[in-house]
Amino acid sequence: MDAQRGERSSAEGAPAAQQLLLATHNEHKRRELERLFSGVVVDALPEDVTLPPELGETFAANALGKARAAARATGRASIADDSGIEVAALDGAPGVRSARYAGEGATDEENLAKLLREAPTGGELAYVCALAYVDPVAGVERVFEGRCMGRLADRPRGDGGFGYDPAFLPDEEPGGVTMAELSDERKDAISHRGRAVRALGAWLRAG
Repeated sequence: MDAQRGERSSAEGAPAAQQLLLATHNEHKRRELERLFSGVVVDALPEDVTLPPELGETFAANALGKARAAARATGRASIADDSGIEVAALDGAPGVRSARYAGEGATDEENLAKLLREAPTGGELAYVCALAYVDPVAGVERVFEGRCMGRLADRPRGDGGFGYDPAFLPDEEPGGVTMAELSDERKDAISHRGRAVRALGAWLRAG
């Protein structure tokens, strides 16, 4: 297994015939990944395929577990991501527990409210995405990582995005704009998930 950073890669021009199965039942995530890829068909995971719980200690471990499960169940090349937010003042928390920071079954709003209570305004943040690729026929496994650095806003702003986006002020965007206030095009250009996808796309083209 190899891990690669995705800051300077591009998925544009990936092979037109490439088809990947995304190991998620989250249609929002599937649409976002499909938008990020160019020339790659991202298929939905069949409803009867059960994914393992995200119990790993790292984003890469969780992503690989899901991609392996999808590949094993379908025999197809599969991808899966695990992502979240790391707060420097909280020693990297919530990290792999980002989706359940306020408890099992917590909503995005509940998780964000807890973060705003516990983390200092202006504190350093990092969005992290690990994107795993598993091809059961070729016996290939790879993990690509993307990061986006930023700071915590004093309050939620913006109607776009999801998760912690309304309080994430990306370092690469001047003017104190949150991720939730960016256009899809601009968010894709700087987001952790966009960078991981571009790294995978570059590797697919090179292969």
